[in-house]
Amino acid sequence: MAFDRMDWHYGGDYPEGLPNENGGTHIGFYLAWLIQNDLIGEFHLEESIDELTAVRERKMDGRTFLIAMCDEKFTDEDVNDEGLEFTEFYYQAEENGFFDDYERILAQDLPTVYHVENTWENYDKIAPVMTAAFHNWKKEQQN
Repeated sequence: MAFDRMDWHYGGDYPEGLPNENGGTHIGFYLAWLIQNDLIGEFHLEESIDELTAVRERKMDGRTFLIAMCDEKFTDEDVNDEGLEFTEFYYQAEENGFFDDYERILAQDLPTVYHVENTWENYDKIAPVMTAAFHNWKKEQQN
């Protein structure tokens, strides 16, 4: 099951003049966070060992991982069981989820969310917000 795909973004109402890769920046940030937090799927633990290490060491960014190792698609195969549950709760949320946080933290003064630069500096702005959402979700799971 696909959670998100780059072509869903650059294939639709996409800002003229931006490279297609920008349609995957948000997905890449989320994937990098999953990798950093050991929530990545078994498939990648077997097939993408060097690339996972490169992301953890910040030698490869999440968007590059998405393009190279996930064929531009973020699916349930990319997450482990806990990552799947959290993704269904947070990434797919209609309100107060990942997309709202992404827009609020990174795209406030930009023409569109697709104008967010794919940098580790931007990742470092959104990662603590994702971590807080994860911890809040975990707390709710225990109640």
